[in-house]
Amino acid sequence: MKTIDKGTLTRTVLLWLAIINQILTALGINPLPLDDNTVSTVITTVFALWAWWKNNSFTPHAKLADEFLKEAKKENK
Repeated sequence: MKTIDKGTLTRTVLLWLAIINQILTALGINPLPLDDNTVSTVITTVFALWAWWKNNSFTPHAKLADEFLKEAKKENK
């Protein structure tokens, strides 16, 4: 069984860091050396859109489907 793709793991970790940063900023704790709440919102939005746009396969069935798709694309070349 394959492990989680590095891209999926990276996007997930960055999204969670952005969400934690957003929560801390909302609570008045500023984890980044920036004073503007807009920066925190923009960071969270960018990472959320990036994570949403990409295919993030966590389950064994999703990983198997990814492998099947890769093989199908190779055969159609």
